[in-house]
Amino acid sequence: MTTEQSTSVPPPTRTLAYICPLVTFLLCLAIPDLMSVIGFDRSDGTQPWYVTAPEQWVFPLQTLLALGVLIYFWHQYVFRPVTGLLTATFIGTLGIVIWIAPGFLFRIFEMNENVLKYLGFVPRTDGFNPSFIATHDGALCCGAVAMRFVRLVIVVPLAEEIFWRGFLMRYLIDPDGDFWKIPFGAHHWRSFVIVTAMFTLAHASVDYAAAMVFGSLMYWLAVKTKSLAACVLAHAVANLILGGYVMVSQQWGYW
Repeated sequence: MTTEQSTSVPPPTRTLAYICPLVTFLLCLAIPDLMSVIGFDRSDGTQPWYVTAPEQWVFPLQTLLALGVLIYFWHQYVFRPVTGLLTATFIGTLGIVIWIAPGFLFRIFEMNENVLKYLGFVPRTDGFNPSFIATHDGALCCGAVAMRFVRLVIVVPLAEEIFWRGFLMRYLIDPDGDFWKIPFGAHHWRSFVIVTAMFTLAHASVDYAAAMVFGSLMYWLAVKTKSLAACVLAHAVANLILGGYVMVSQQWGYW
């Protein structure tokens, strides 16, 4: 692992290291739509499960590809100083409680969808449901769930925090200069607004309000701790809690 002062890594290569994992992750999300474009009919019930439910294999593939990119560039990431871990755990827990609270209240009180849907008060049952694949292969289902948690708790926190906080926060502070000389966690209002807005828009519209709050908390954590490790931990804690909640509640729409 390099240090912030290291000059052994050419800036263009370092920039690719901080961008490529998330780009790889997002490109994989386009595979189901691409399948439709080239003629696969997902609505045809006579087709095999890997055609009608491509997310069942796309998500594991996405996980492996993004993880491979992370491993390839691993020596270029700077997680030090490893500080603020208790604060990170609290922020991750707080952020995900805020995220799932509207859907939880919607389900418990059997609410009807209205304007509050833009704040997350909607049913969250439509999503990656491992019970679908369990009807075809129990072992494959267990593998899919395991890969889902690797995706949720390891790949997503690393790819997103390395990009949003590790790269983009700095780039927006000094886009015309040597932004790698900007210390991790340096604050600038332009950076806060744009990073938080882009983080929000990267999620589904029903999650915009929650993503805005979560993104703001993560930005504050980066500025407070000056630690990429703390940001990754907070995101991982949040996603682990989310994964447990999804499995217990079967609110598949959250992941």
